[in-house]
Amino acid sequence: MKIRAANADDVPAILEIRLSVRENMVTKERLEELGVSEESLAEMIESSHFVFCAEEEDRVVGFSMADKDKATIFALFVDPDHEGKGVGAKLLDTSVGELWSAGHARATLTTEPDTRAFEFYKRQGWKLIGPAPNGEVRLELLKPD
Repeated sequence: MKIRAANADDVPAILEIRLSVRENMVTKERLEELGVSEESLAEMIESSHFVFCAEEEDRVVGFSMADKDKATIFALFVDPDHEGKGVGAKLLDTSVGELWSAGHARATLTTEPDTRAFEFYKRQGWKLIGPAPNGEVRLELLKPD
């Protein structure tokens, strides 16, 4: 498996994966209501975000997105057929490493409590810091000394 920077050609695969997950499911219409479209994803890839794809046999099997200015991981999704194979951990490590390289000493994210994602982040060393305004919970990871 290879982790690489995303490009505009990856947008259809990113959307397909986002719409295929088993938890935190969303429809294409709901994504559009939230302002997420092929165009907005392409803009994120070209702007101040770190967007990475996990690729296996020339196929995108996962992606992550981080806001490099706010040091926030705001998306991490893996194709259901590739769950449990370390894809998410490698994407998360890559995103966090880029945030550390950008000079941040703390990264944050939000997720639903009591989900596989919440447990995944805790296993990766993230700590619960409290509720988020939308009913999710906030987690943080501090840069090692």
